Amino acid sequence: MSPDARPEVRPVNESEFADWLRACRTGFLQSPVITPAYAAVRLAHSDLPRVLGAFDGGRCVATYRSFTQELTVPGGAVVQANAVSNVTVSPTHRRRGLLTRMITTDLAAAKERGDAVATLIAAEYPIYGRYGFGPATWFTEWSIDVRRTGLDPRRPVPDDGGRIDLVDAAEVRKLGPELYDRFRTGQAGATDRDEHWWATNTGQDPVGAEPWKEPYYALYRSAAGTAEGLVVYRAEPHWTDAGQPDNTAVVEKLIATSPAAERALWHFLCSIDWVTTVRTGCRAPDDLLPHFLPDPRAARTVTHADSLWVRILDVVRALEARTYSTPGTLVLDLHDPAGLASGRFRLDVRPGGAAECSPTDLAADLSMDVRELGALYLGDESVLRLQALGRVTEERPGTAVLADTLFRTPRRPWCPDIF
Repeated sequence: MSPDARPEVRPVNESEFADWLRACRTGFLQSPVITPAYAAVRLAHSDLPRVLGAFDGGRCVATYRSFTQELTVPGGAVVQANAVSNVTVSPTHRRRGLLTRMITTDLAAAKERGDAVATLIAAEYPIYGRYGFGPATWFTEWSIDVRRTGLDPRRPVPDDGGRIDLVDAAEVRKLGPELYDRFRTGQAGATDRDEHWWATNTGQDPVGAEPWKEPYYALYRSAAGTAEGLVVYRAEPHWTDAGQPDNTAVVEKLIATSPAAERALWHFLCSIDWVTTVRTGCRAPDDLLPHFLPDPRAARTVTHADSLWVRILDVVRALEARTYSTPGTLVLDLHDPAGLASGRFRLDVRPGGAAECSPTDLAADLSMDVRELGALYLGDESVLRLQALGRVTEERPGTAVLADTLFRTPRRPWCPDIF
């Protein structure tokens, strides 16, 4: 191919899928070796019309994939999302506009399909704002010094009549989906987990890019026998020079439908013999965890970063799906260089939090880029902060305060998964 020729961007066919996987893993600096068994499993769970690649001389040099997802919004409703994943450009083909061509094609198709929003987890922060995405959730990770918690390790049993049992993967596949669905209805920012997710994350599907290593599963049941919490964790062994155990329990997933279940699971992790440190994994920034400990300072923040990014595609459907904190009316003037969500919209919030949204010719109260509305959508970001940063313009005095009150939620949104 001529050095000046543009790579072809198009959906991948079945015969090209293994090459697409190789390019994807190359972009993420993972081993590019793709076994036929691994390719077959990935292919079986991919929607090929939504798997895009850029091809130069018959070789895949950029990758992109999207799939249908459900996103929980404030109030407990779900919206249909276009989830974006596996975005890479090979190091030989950077800065040629390949991502722009792929994401523009996919977002236009998602808008046409009727998706209210698009979502992604950004590997790099600066990239996706120019495509209309805003960081809508954040996460925090703590490292717990078990010896400093003030907990009595001799009393790991919940004192509320509940119990904790170690269970196997089969039990998790049986009880986990229903437990998670109850959890996600109350957690803005959570996304759905299908049957394939549970199979992949419990080792039922034995084929993967890396050998499966079985973790530990602990299930909390209430006094009535209802499953209300689940933790997945691994142990990292270490012994001191003095021959003392100094192990770390690394939490991969922890969900709970009640504070009692959440407290019991964290106390259980801190009571395991030989464990002196618990790494919590990615939690909501306002997680209750530190305050479940007699000494909250035993939980030291080690990571804080953006998590789920949201891109509004259908303003009316997206804004009407969620609930709001107080009654009020706002007229939003949205700028979208891609033309997918541009326009002026009136948002009317009724008592109780439900809202109606419609295009309007009325004068704007606030103007902003669509990426800022994505950051505000789940209730985490502050309108007043964005105004101070010059990213939201108040066209009518006092409306930034009103918008901040409308959009913010009492608890911060959180996405417990990476996709």
